[in-house]
Amino acid sequence: MGIQYVSFYGFSIDNFKRRPTEVQILMGLIRDKAEAMSHNSGIVDELGVRVEFLGKLDTLDEPTREAIQGVMDATAKNTKMVLLICLAYTSTDEIVHGVKGAVTEKIDGDASISVEDLEKNMYYAGCPDPDILVRTSGETRLSNFLLWQTTHCLLYCPRCLWPEISLRHLVWGVVQYQRNYQYLEKIKKKM
Repeated sequence: MGIQYVSFYGFSIDNFKRRPTEVQILMGLIRDKAEAMSHNSGIVDELGVRVEFLGKLDTLDEPTREAIQGVMDATAKNTKMVLLICLAYTSTDEIVHGVKGAVTEKIDGDASISVEDLEKNMYYAGCPDPDILVRTSGETRLSNFLLWQTTHCLLYCPRCLWPEISLRHLVWGVVQYQRNYQYLEKIKKKM
């Protein structure tokens, strides 16, 4: 299918508002999966997948940060596909991060800030905007995920829950994208 980037919303900043025991369990799960992937990256390496984590990563506990850094280090040489996992992430925080970075860069120079200045300071900098956003459970809200980047992408909302999503669902999402491709490209060109 030629898919080079896949982004996954792993943990929202808002998830830190859950009960501390629940947050600890989720951090433990993230850490366990990351450690397993960094020590046994066979399928990831075989497929040439580079794994990157985006978000306000300094808010994660140190063992989790070390585990995800291990995955990024273990897969850094892979070049066929990129898996972006957003942890401690919200679009609101990403935009604020981008604004702060752009302002810091401009403090001693030209005071005008362009869209490009903002985008190069965002967590998602250097990654292409998504073509399709898959939102499971039939929900049509984006839950503060990639709001800046999904302005011109197809929102596909299968009714299944995340654990139930299948290849059939994903293929149908691609078919929906293909049906809307010309319209989406036309909108992008107007920008």
